[in-house]
Amino acid sequence: MTGPITRRSALGGLAAATLFAPAVLAQAKPRVIVIGGGFGGATCARNLHRLGMAVTLIEENAVYTSCPFSNLVLHGSRDIGAQQFTYEAIAREGVEIVAMRAQGVDGDARRVLLSDGRTLAYDRLVLSPGIDVNFDALPGYDSAAADIMPHAWKAGAQTLLLRRQLEAMPDGGVFVMSVPANPYRCPPGPYERASLIAHYLKTQKPKSKLIMLDAKDVFSKQRLFLDAWKALYSDILEYVPLASGGKTTEIDAKSMTVVTEFGRHKADVANVIPPQRAGAIAQAAGALDRSGWCPIDPVTFESKLRPNIHVIGDAAIAGAMPKSAFAANAQAKACAQAIALLTSGKAPGEPKLINTCYSLVAPDYGISVAGVYQPGKGIFVDVQGAGGVSPIGAAPDVRALEAQYAHDWFKITTAEVFG
Repeated sequence: MTGPITRRSALGGLAAATLFAPAVLAQAKPRVIVIGGGFGGATCARNLHRLGMAVTLIEENAVYTSCPFSNLVLHGSRDIGAQQFTYEAIAREGVEIVAMRAQGVDGDARRVLLSDGRTLAYDRLVLSPGIDVNFDALPGYDSAAADIMPHAWKAGAQTLLLRRQLEAMPDGGVFVMSVPANPYRCPPGPYERASLIAHYLKTQKPKSKLIMLDAKDVFSKQRLFLDAWKALYSDILEYVPLASGGKTTEIDAKSMTVVTEFGRHKADVANVIPPQRAGAIAQAAGALDRSGWCPIDPVTFESKLRPNIHVIGDAAIAGAMPKSAFAANAQAKACAQAIALLTSGKAPGEPKLINTCYSLVAPDYGISVAGVYQPGKGIFVDVQGAGGVSPIGAAPDVRALEAQYAHDWFKITTAEVFG
Protein backbone atom coordinates (compact mmCIF):
# COMPACT_ATOMS: atom_id res chain seq x y z
CA MET A 1 0.00 0.00 0.00
CA THR A 2 1.56 3.28 -1.11
CA GLY A 3 0.64 6.95 -1.28
CA PRO A 4 -0.59 9.36 1.34
CA ILE A 5 -3.52 8.55 3.58
CA THR A 6 -6.48 10.89 3.24
CA ARG A 7 -9.85 10.95 4.99
CA ARG A 8 -11.45 10.14 1.62
CA SER A 9 -9.21 7.14 0.91
CA ALA A 10 -9.47 5.78 4.46
CA LEU A 11 -13.26 5.99 4.48
CA GLY A 12 -13.38 4.60 0.98
CA GLY A 13 -11.35 1.57 2.01
CA LEU A 14 -13.62 0.88 4.96
CA ALA A 15 -16.72 1.27 2.80
CA ALA A 16 -15.30 -1.16 0.26
CA ALA A 17 -14.57 -3.74 2.94
CA THR A 18 -18.07 -3.32 4.35
CA LEU A 19 -19.61 -3.84 0.92
CA PHE A 20 -17.82 -7.03 -0.05
CA ALA A 21 -17.54 -8.78 3.32
CA PRO A 22 -21.19 -9.83 3.92
CA ALA A 23 -21.41 -11.38 0.45
CA VAL A 24 -18.17 -13.29 0.94
CA LEU A 25 -19.15 -14.50 4.40
CA ALA A 26 -22.80 -15.26 3.66
CA GLN A 27 -22.38 -19.05 3.66
CA ALA A 28 -21.05 -19.37 7.20
CA LYS A 29 -20.45 -16.63 9.73
CA PRO A 30 -17.06 -17.03 11.39
CA ARG A 31 -17.24 -16.93 15.18
CA VAL A 32 -14.99 -14.27 16.64
CA ILE A 33 -14.52 -13.63 20.35
CA VAL A 34 -13.09 -10.32 21.52
CA ILE A 35 -11.75 -10.11 25.07
CA GLY A 36 -11.57 -6.61 26.55
CA GLY A 37 -14.03 -3.78 26.03
CA GLY A 38 -11.86 -0.67 25.87
CA PHE A 39 -11.15 1.61 22.91
CA GLY A 40 -9.59 -1.30 21.03
CA GLY A 41 -11.84 -4.23 21.92
CA ALA A 42 -15.18 -2.43 21.67
CA THR A 43 -14.19 -0.90 18.32
CA CYS A 44 -13.01 -4.22 16.95
CA ALA A 45 -16.18 -6.04 18.06
CA ARG A 46 -18.44 -3.50 16.35
CA ASN A 47 -16.42 -3.53 13.13
CA LEU A 48 -16.26 -7.32 13.02
CA HIS A 49 -20.04 -7.49 13.41
CA ARG A 50 -20.52 -4.97 10.61
CA LEU A 51 -18.24 -7.11 8.44
CA GLY A 52 -20.56 -10.09 8.83
CA MET A 53 -19.05 -11.99 11.75
CA ALA A 54 -20.79 -13.63 14.70
CA VAL A 55 -19.13 -11.63 17.48
CA THR A 56 -18.99 -12.10 21.25
CA LEU A 57 -17.42 -9.39 23.40
CA ILE A 58 -16.22 -10.61 26.80
CA GLU A 59 -15.80 -7.82 29.36
CA GLU A 60 -16.20 -8.34 33.10
CA ASN A 61 -17.02 -4.71 33.87
CA ALA A 62 -20.51 -3.52 32.95
CA VAL A 63 -19.22 0.07 32.87
CA TYR A 64 -16.01 1.11 31.14
CA THR A 65 -14.04 3.95 32.77
CA SER A 66 -11.82 5.78 30.32
CA CYS A 67 -8.19 6.57 31.11
CA PRO A 68 -7.98 9.39 28.54
CA PHE A 69 -9.16 12.59 30.26
CA SER A 70 -8.99 10.96 33.72
CA ASN A 71 -6.19 13.40 34.59
CA LEU A 72 -8.87 16.10 34.55
CA VAL A 73 -10.67 14.15 37.27
CA LEU A 74 -7.50 14.40 39.36
CA HIS A 75 -7.36 18.10 38.53
CA GLY A 76 -10.91 18.50 39.82
CA SER A 77 -12.42 19.96 36.65
CA ARG A 78 -14.12 16.77 35.43
CA ASP A 79 -16.50 14.33 37.08
CA ILE A 80 -15.71 10.61 36.95
CA GLY A 81 -19.17 10.02 35.47
CA ALA A 82 -18.07 11.79 32.28
CA GLN A 83 -15.45 9.04 31.91
CA GLN A 84 -17.87 6.12 32.10
CA PHE A 85 -19.59 4.26 29.27
CA THR A 86 -21.79 1.17 28.95
CA TYR A 87 -22.06 -1.49 26.23
CA GLU A 88 -25.78 -1.09 25.63
CA ALA A 89 -25.43 0.44 22.16
CA ILE A 90 -22.99 -2.29 21.10
CA ALA A 91 -25.41 -4.97 22.29
CA ARG A 92 -28.31 -3.33 20.43
CA GLU A 93 -26.24 -3.48 17.27
CA GLY A 94 -26.07 -7.26 17.54
CA VAL A 95 -22.79 -8.00 19.33
CA GLU A 96 -23.24 -10.55 22.11
CA ILE A 97 -21.95 -9.12 25.40
CA VAL A 98 -20.71 -11.54 28.07
CA ALA A 99 -20.24 -9.62 31.32
CA MET A 100 -17.80 -12.03 32.88
CA ARG A 101 -14.08 -12.55 33.32
CA ALA A 102 -12.22 -14.63 30.75
CA GLN A 103 -9.75 -16.66 32.78
CA GLY A 104 -8.26 -19.07 30.27
CA VAL A 105 -7.73 -19.82 26.59
CA ASP A 106 -7.24 -23.22 24.96
CA GLY A 107 -5.62 -22.18 21.72
CA ASP A 108 -5.50 -25.71 20.31
CA ALA A 109 -9.20 -26.32 20.89
CA ARG A 110 -10.04 -22.67 20.16
CA ARG A 111 -12.06 -22.18 23.30
CA VAL A 112 -12.22 -19.47 25.96
CA LEU A 113 -12.80 -20.45 29.59
CA LEU A 114 -15.08 -18.13 31.56
CA SER A 115 -14.97 -17.54 35.30
CA ASP A 116 -18.23 -19.45 35.80
CA GLY A 117 -16.75 -22.60 34.24
CA ARG A 118 -18.38 -22.29 30.83
CA THR A 119 -16.35 -22.35 27.62
CA LEU A 120 -17.02 -20.51 24.37
CA ALA A 121 -15.75 -21.66 20.97
CA TYR A 122 -14.19 -19.36 18.40
CA ASP A 123 -12.70 -19.40 14.93
CA ARG A 124 -10.64 -16.29 15.64
CA LEU A 125 -9.87 -14.65 18.99
CA VAL A 126 -8.99 -10.99 19.51
CA LEU A 127 -7.25 -10.00 22.74
CA SER A 128 -7.53 -6.37 23.80
CA PRO A 129 -6.86 -6.68 27.54
CA GLY A 130 -4.98 -3.44 28.07
CA ILE A 131 -2.34 -3.40 30.80
CA ASP A 132 -1.81 -4.89 34.22
CA VAL A 133 0.42 -3.29 36.82
CA ASN A 134 3.57 -5.37 37.26
CA PHE A 135 3.76 -5.58 41.04
CA ASP A 136 6.89 -7.77 40.78
CA ALA A 137 9.00 -5.08 39.13
CA LEU A 138 9.38 -2.39 41.79
CA PRO A 139 10.54 -3.45 45.29
CA GLY A 140 8.06 -2.45 47.97
CA TYR A 141 5.22 -1.69 45.57
CA ASP A 142 2.40 -4.22 45.73
CA SER A 143 -1.40 -4.04 45.74
CA ALA A 144 -1.41 -3.02 49.42
CA ALA A 145 1.05 -0.21 48.72
CA ALA A 146 -1.13 0.93 45.82
CA ASP A 147 -3.94 1.57 48.30
CA ILE A 148 -1.62 4.03 50.08
CA MET A 149 0.35 5.42 47.14
CA PRO A 150 -2.03 5.03 44.15
CA HIS A 151 -0.88 4.47 40.61
CA ALA A 152 -4.23 5.57 39.08
CA TRP A 153 -3.03 4.09 35.79
CA LYS A 154 -6.28 2.16 35.52
CA ALA A 155 -9.06 4.71 35.72
CA GLY A 156 -11.77 4.33 38.35
CA ALA A 157 -11.33 3.65 42.05
CA GLN A 158 -7.62 4.50 41.98
CA THR A 159 -8.35 7.80 40.23
CA LEU A 160 -10.85 8.78 42.92
CA LEU A 161 -8.49 7.69 45.71
CA LEU A 162 -5.67 9.86 44.39
CA ARG A 163 -8.05 12.79 43.93
CA ARG A 164 -9.21 12.52 47.56
CA GLN A 165 -5.62 12.41 48.77
CA LEU A 166 -4.76 15.47 46.70
CA GLU A 167 -7.74 17.38 48.09
CA ALA A 168 -6.77 16.45 51.67
CA MET A 169 -3.10 17.37 51.26
CA PRO A 170 -2.26 20.53 53.25
CA ASP A 171 -1.14 23.67 51.49
CA GLY A 172 2.63 23.40 51.70
CA GLY A 173 2.59 19.62 51.22
CA VAL A 174 4.80 17.61 48.86
CA PHE A 175 3.32 15.57 46.02
CA VAL A 176 5.77 13.00 44.59
CA MET A 177 5.32 11.30 41.22
CA SER A 178 7.30 8.28 40.07
CA VAL A 179 7.43 7.57 36.32
CA PRO A 180 8.71 4.25 34.89
CA ALA A 181 10.96 3.50 31.95
CA ASN A 182 9.37 2.63 28.61
CA PRO A 183 7.19 0.90 27.57
CA TYR A 184 3.97 1.74 29.39
CA ARG A 185 0.43 2.89 28.63
CA CYS A 186 0.18 6.42 27.20
CA PRO A 187 3.78 7.72 26.96
CA PRO A 188 2.86 11.43 27.50
CA GLY A 189 0.30 10.63 30.22
CA PRO A 190 2.55 11.18 33.27
CA TYR A 191 3.66 14.59 31.97
CA GLU A 192 0.10 15.70 31.35
CA ARG A 193 -0.77 14.49 34.86
CA ALA A 194 2.12 16.42 36.39
CA SER A 195 1.02 19.53 34.49
CA LEU A 196 -2.60 19.38 35.62
CA ILE A 197 -1.71 18.60 39.22
CA ALA A 198 0.76 21.51 39.17
CA HIS A 199 -2.05 23.71 37.86
CA TYR A 200 -4.30 22.54 40.71
CA LEU A 201 -1.60 23.25 43.28
CA LYS A 202 -0.86 26.66 41.77
CA THR A 203 -4.49 27.71 41.96
CA GLN A 204 -5.58 25.91 45.15
CA LYS A 205 -2.48 25.13 47.26
CA PRO A 206 0.24 27.50 46.07
CA LYS A 207 2.68 26.73 48.90
CA SER A 208 2.89 23.09 47.81
CA LYS A 209 5.44 21.37 45.61
CA LEU A 210 5.38 18.58 43.03
CA ILE A 211 8.52 16.44 42.57
CA MET A 212 8.49 14.32 39.41
CA LEU A 213 10.98 11.42 39.43
CA ASP A 214 11.53 9.96 35.97
CA ALA A 215 13.37 6.79 34.96
CA LYS A 216 14.08 8.38 31.54
CA ASP A 217 15.96 11.35 30.15
CA VAL A 218 13.85 11.63 26.98
CA PHE A 219 10.06 11.59 26.73
CA SER A 220 7.20 12.41 24.37
CA LYS A 221 6.66 16.11 23.57
CA GLN A 222 9.56 16.90 25.91
CA ARG A 223 10.46 20.38 24.63
CA LEU A 224 6.81 21.44 24.69
CA PHE A 225 6.28 20.24 28.25
CA LEU A 226 9.52 21.67 29.60
CA ASP A 227 8.89 25.07 28.04
CA ALA A 228 5.37 25.14 29.46
CA TRP A 229 6.53 24.10 32.93
CA LYS A 230 9.15 26.84 32.96
CA ALA A 231 6.55 29.42 31.99
CA LEU A 232 3.68 28.21 34.17
CA TYR A 233 4.94 26.10 37.07
CA SER A 234 8.60 26.90 37.70
CA ASP A 235 8.01 27.52 41.41
CA ILE A 236 5.91 24.36 41.93
CA LEU A 237 7.09 21.54 39.65
CA GLU A 238 10.57 20.04 40.06
CA TYR A 239 11.46 17.57 37.30
CA VAL A 240 14.20 15.02 38.08
CA PRO A 241 15.29 12.95 35.03
CA LEU A 242 17.25 9.70 35.03
CA ALA A 243 20.59 11.48 34.70
CA SER A 244 19.90 13.42 37.88
CA GLY A 245 18.81 10.41 39.91
CA GLY A 246 15.17 10.20 38.92
CA LYS A 247 14.89 6.42 38.64
CA THR A 248 12.82 4.94 41.48
CA THR A 249 14.45 1.85 42.99
CA GLU A 250 12.20 1.14 45.98
CA ILE A 251 8.93 2.17 47.61
CA ASP A 252 8.40 2.44 51.36
CA ALA A 253 4.65 2.87 51.69
CA LYS A 254 4.66 2.90 55.50
CA SER A 255 6.85 6.01 55.62
CA MET A 256 5.44 7.48 52.37
CA THR A 257 8.92 7.49 50.87
CA VAL A 258 10.05 7.05 47.27
CA VAL A 259 13.65 5.83 47.09
CA THR A 260 15.87 6.62 44.10
CA GLU A 261 19.46 5.83 43.21
CA PHE A 262 20.57 9.17 44.69
CA GLY A 263 18.20 9.81 47.57
CA ARG A 264 14.91 9.46 49.41
CA HIS A 265 11.82 11.60 48.82
CA LYS A 266 9.25 11.88 51.60
CA ALA A 267 5.75 12.59 50.31
CA ASP A 268 2.49 13.83 51.73
CA VAL A 269 0.85 12.29 48.67
CA ALA A 270 2.59 9.93 46.26
CA ASN A 271 1.55 8.80 42.78
CA VAL A 272 3.63 5.76 41.86
CA ILE A 273 3.25 4.76 38.21
CA PRO A 274 4.96 1.37 38.17
CA PRO A 275 6.18 -0.84 35.32
CA GLN A 276 3.42 -2.59 33.41
CA ARG A 277 2.73 -5.61 31.22
CA ALA A 278 -0.05 -6.96 29.03
CA GLY A 279 -3.32 -7.91 30.72
CA ALA A 280 -3.35 -11.34 32.40
CA ILE A 281 -5.47 -13.10 29.77
CA ALA A 282 -2.67 -12.56 27.23
CA GLN A 283 -0.38 -14.70 29.37
CA ALA A 284 -3.11 -17.32 29.83
CA ALA A 285 -3.46 -17.45 26.04
CA GLY A 286 0.28 -17.99 25.55
CA ALA A 287 0.60 -14.73 23.60
CA LEU A 288 3.08 -13.07 25.99
CA ASP A 289 6.84 -13.11 25.45
CA ARG A 290 9.60 -12.44 28.00
CA SER A 291 9.16 -8.69 27.66
CA GLY A 292 5.70 -8.96 29.22
CA TRP A 293 4.03 -7.86 25.97
CA CYS A 294 2.61 -9.60 22.89
CA PRO A 295 4.55 -9.81 19.61
CA ILE A 296 2.25 -9.51 16.59
CA ASP A 297 2.27 -9.56 12.81
CA PRO A 298 1.78 -5.86 11.95
CA VAL A 299 -0.30 -6.70 8.87
CA THR A 300 -2.88 -8.98 10.52
CA PHE A 301 -2.27 -8.35 14.25
CA GLU A 302 -2.07 -12.13 14.64
CA SER A 303 0.09 -13.31 17.50
CA LYS A 304 3.57 -14.46 16.51
CA LEU A 305 3.28 -17.10 19.25
CA ARG A 306 -0.30 -18.42 18.91
CA PRO A 307 -2.15 -18.92 15.60
CA ASN A 308 -5.73 -17.62 15.21
CA ILE A 309 -5.24 -15.22 18.12
CA HIS A 310 -4.92 -11.49 17.38
CA VAL A 311 -3.71 -8.83 19.82
CA ILE A 312 -4.46 -5.10 19.62
CA GLY A 313 -4.06 -2.03 21.79
CA ASP A 314 -1.78 -1.56 24.78
CA ALA A 315 -0.97 -5.27 25.12
CA ALA A 316 0.62 -5.52 21.66
CA ILE A 317 4.23 -4.89 20.71
CA ALA A 318 3.57 -2.34 17.97
CA GLY A 319 7.07 -0.98 17.42
CA ALA A 320 7.05 2.78 16.88
CA MET A 321 3.29 3.00 17.37
CA PRO A 322 2.60 4.10 20.96
CA LYS A 323 0.25 2.54 23.49
CA SER A 324 -2.66 4.98 23.27
CA ALA A 325 -6.43 4.97 22.92
CA PHE A 326 -6.16 6.55 19.47
CA ALA A 327 -3.73 3.80 18.40
CA ALA A 328 -5.94 1.04 19.84
CA ASN A 329 -8.95 2.41 17.95
CA ALA A 330 -7.00 2.50 14.68
CA GLN A 331 -5.53 -0.98 15.19
CA ALA A 332 -8.98 -2.37 15.98
CA LYS A 333 -10.39 -1.28 12.64
CA ALA A 334 -7.42 -2.64 10.70
CA CYS A 335 -7.53 -5.92 12.64
CA ALA A 336 -11.26 -6.38 11.93
CA GLN A 337 -10.69 -5.93 8.21
CA ALA A 338 -7.72 -8.31 8.27
CA ILE A 339 -9.81 -11.00 9.99
CA ALA A 340 -12.63 -10.54 7.45
CA LEU A 341 -10.14 -11.11 4.63
CA LEU A 342 -8.37 -14.04 6.30
CA THR A 343 -11.63 -15.87 7.00
CA SER A 344 -12.63 -15.47 3.35
CA GLY A 345 -9.30 -16.85 2.13
CA LYS A 346 -7.83 -13.52 1.07
CA ALA A 347 -4.53 -11.91 2.07
CA PRO A 348 -4.76 -8.54 3.85
CA GLY A 349 -2.77 -5.64 2.49
CA GLU A 350 -0.32 -3.66 4.58
CA PRO A 351 -2.11 -1.02 6.64
CA LYS A 352 -1.01 2.53 7.28
CA LEU A 353 -2.21 3.72 10.66
CA ILE A 354 -2.38 7.14 12.26
CA ASN A 355 -1.97 8.13 15.89
CA THR A 356 -2.60 11.57 17.36
CA CYS A 357 -2.04 12.20 21.05
CA TYR A 358 -3.28 15.35 22.76
CA SER A 359 -2.04 16.49 26.17
CA LEU A 360 -3.36 19.24 28.41
CA VAL A 361 -0.71 21.34 30.15
CA ALA A 362 -3.50 23.42 31.67
CA PRO A 363 -7.27 23.24 31.09
CA ASP A 364 -6.99 25.76 28.24
CA TYR A 365 -3.49 24.81 27.03
CA GLY A 366 -3.17 21.83 24.68
CA ILE A 367 -0.27 20.28 22.78
CA SER A 368 -0.15 17.28 20.47
CA VAL A 369 1.99 14.81 18.59
CA ALA A 370 0.94 12.86 15.50
CA GLY A 371 2.50 10.02 13.55
CA VAL A 372 1.83 7.66 10.65
CA TYR A 373 2.97 4.04 10.84
CA GLN A 374 3.35 1.09 8.49
CA PRO A 375 4.72 -2.46 8.74
CA GLY A 376 8.47 -2.80 8.43
CA LYS A 377 10.85 -5.54 9.60
CA GLY A 378 8.04 -7.31 11.44
CA ILE A 379 6.86 -4.33 13.50
CA PHE A 380 5.29 -0.92 12.92
CA VAL A 381 7.74 1.77 11.83
CA ASP A 382 7.35 5.51 11.34
CA VAL A 383 6.47 6.76 7.89
CA GLN A 384 9.25 9.25 7.35
CA GLY A 385 8.14 12.82 6.80
CA ALA A 386 4.65 12.22 8.20
CA GLY A 387 3.35 13.47 11.52
CA GLY A 388 4.83 16.12 13.79
CA VAL A 389 4.29 18.03 17.02
CA SER A 390 2.70 21.29 18.05
CA PRO A 391 4.78 24.38 17.24
CA ILE A 392 7.18 25.74 19.80
CA GLY A 393 6.28 29.19 21.09
CA ALA A 394 2.70 29.18 19.81
CA ALA A 395 0.30 31.92 20.89
CA PRO A 396 -2.20 31.28 23.71
CA ASP A 397 -5.12 31.09 21.28
CA VAL A 398 -3.36 28.27 19.40
CA ARG A 399 -2.84 26.34 22.64
CA ALA A 400 -6.48 26.94 23.59
CA LEU A 401 -7.59 25.62 20.20
CA GLU A 402 -5.55 22.44 20.68
CA ALA A 403 -7.17 21.96 24.07
CA GLN A 404 -10.55 22.17 22.35
CA TYR A 405 -9.36 19.66 19.72
CA ALA A 406 -8.52 17.27 22.56
CA HIS A 407 -12.04 17.55 23.97
CA ASP A 408 -13.54 17.13 20.49
CA TRP A 409 -11.46 14.01 19.84
CA PHE A 410 -12.64 12.42 23.09
CA LYS A 411 -16.28 13.26 22.45
CA ILE A 412 -16.27 12.01 18.86
CA THR A 413 -14.27 8.85 19.56
CA THR A 414 -16.27 7.73 22.61
CA ALA A 415 -19.49 8.32 20.67
CA GLU A 416 -18.15 6.17 17.84
CA VAL A 417 -16.93 3.40 20.14
CA PHE A 418 -19.67 3.25 22.79
CA GLY A 419 -22.53 5.40 21.51
